[in-house]
Amino acid sequence: MTNIKESANFIWSIADLLRGDFKQSDYGKIILPFTVLRRLDCVLENTKADVLKKLEQARNMNIQNLDPILNKEAGYNFHNASKFDFDKLIADPSNIASNLRNYINGFSQEAREIIEEFNFDVQITLLDDNNLLFMVLKRFQEVDLHPEKVSSMEMGYMFEELIRKFAEISNDTAGEHFTPREVIKLMVNLLFMNDRDILTKKGVVKTVFDCCAGTGGMLSVAEEYLNELNPDASLQVFGQELNPESYAICKSDMLIKGQKPSNIEKGNSLKNKDTPKQKGDQFRNQKFDYLITNPPFGVKWGKVAKEVQEEHDDLGHGGRFGPGLPSKSDGSFLFLMNLISKMKPEGSRLAIVFNGSPLFSGSPSSNKNESSIRQWIIENDLLEAVIALPDQLFYNTGISTYIWLLSNHKAPERKGKVQLINAVDFYEKMPKSLGNKRKEISDRQIEDLTKIYGNHKSGEFSKVFDNEDFGYSKVTVERPLMKNGKAVKDSKGKLKADSSLRDTENIPLKENIQEYMKREVLPHVPDAWIDESKTKTGYEINFTKYFYKFKPLRSLEEIRADILALEDETEHMIGKVIR
Repeated sequence: MTNIKESANFIWSIADLLRGDFKQSDYGKIILPFTVLRRLDCVLENTKADVLKKLEQARNMNIQNLDPILNKEAGYNFHNASKFDFDKLIADPSNIASNLRNYINGFSQEAREIIEEFNFDVQITLLDDNNLLFMVLKRFQEVDLHPEKVSSMEMGYMFEELIRKFAEISNDTAGEHFTPREVIKLMVNLLFMNDRDILTKKGVVKTVFDCCAGTGGMLSVAEEYLNELNPDASLQVFGQELNPESYAICKSDMLIKGQKPSNIEKGNSLKNKDTPKQKGDQFRNQKFDYLITNPPFGVKWGKVAKEVQEEHDDLGHGGRFGPGLPSKSDGSFLFLMNLISKMKPEGSRLAIVFNGSPLFSGSPSSNKNESSIRQWIIENDLLEAVIALPDQLFYNTGISTYIWLLSNHKAPERKGKVQLINAVDFYEKMPKSLGNKRKEISDRQIEDLTKIYGNHKSGEFSKVFDNEDFGYSKVTVERPLMKNGKAVKDSKGKLKADSSLRDTENIPLKENIQEYMKREVLPHVPDAWIDESKTKTGYEINFTKYFYKFKPLRSLEEIRADILALEDETEHMIGKVIR
């Protein structure tokens, strides 16, 4: 990993050449596509001569579609038929721009389209106009990204580090693009664990989908996990990504690894329809065995509010958002409902990363909101487990995060149950922080957490609840309207309620409402009653309550000793200054 960080830092240093001529926010538009190009160049180097030789032979054979033949010669699902590579490009500084364009045009169609996603031709012109093109390309030619030296996973780390750095200087949100690999590894372990018997069968073919694919990290780790578990298994990966640069990087990774780049689509997963300016959900009618994602935290969805609201109103549960709509300040639940709609009827498993908000935001009301969505998920027995992760795990935020695991085909012992796992202390401190990331989960801790999940028992770090334990009745408690010391009644003789004294109580579903009232409310206000017409059912998961540990206050002696020690230290420092 040290070599990877050195390479990432070297690539990052190339951006120094751009200072003064380019905005910092534009550095990534140049450095990222050059990194992809250099990676492709290194991957194809060993077979480049064979491809050019085969091309020369094929020209006399009147073959219409050369791509499959040249791809086979290259040993990948892509090739480059240009006479240029990075070594030859820097050998001719005078024609660097035209030769670079010739080189890019020499890629097979899918690879060429990936480079075009970066709008790279514009950057070539700008670099050439500022006499920087040769210098930048020369520096990249010095970076060794050959697959023998840098694996696909390591390239993923490198892209993530570069994106994080560029996001930092351009005030972008790095967390929108990628997830720390150890978090993905934990998610994948939990996602696949119950299916190990199925996944180890010879020739098994499974599918996995990520609706916020980013640079493809989750799909890559899922594929690597299954390959290690069963080399004869095949995992077909699918994904959708909105950000053009991340989309291009994800497709290039799929291309190099022999997956189908066409399985990665660009567009907004939350939109139901395509428009001239932006594609919507490109996997509307498809179902997958596994679904995994890390949607952007707390991102407003006002830009697609019209389309989402229409789908909710017009299609109801026939669409994706029938259970309800979250606050427009956080679209997390929309991504989850989108994935749930793509679960196979015969059984799928789903893992998603959330911040704390989806656990408790929203209150039961006539408008379907977050509480309604939680109610629908839990009452349909979809929620299998929630894992509370340590804080400071992510690059762009130090907030607490949670993995939600869902299944529409639970194991018998998990039916009607939800497991909560408290993993907040399962971390190692990093020797050096990366942005806000100061902690990481070790492989040993991932194994421990996977076992805790698999055991499905209550203990120090795990608690198993009935679905109903998270539900409550939100009841409206009324008090009589008083006038001249007497309760006011309506024309039917019923007591009128005083709206200024109106209150609500959240009563657990497992409690008898009337008994709760007698025990908790009436001893304090004997004239209260419940307006049953206003009672609503809600669900929330109060993680802190279930894992709360009382910490005794420090003794006065301990506090006094600390204060005296500080006073002595201060006097000593003052003495040094005076002397």
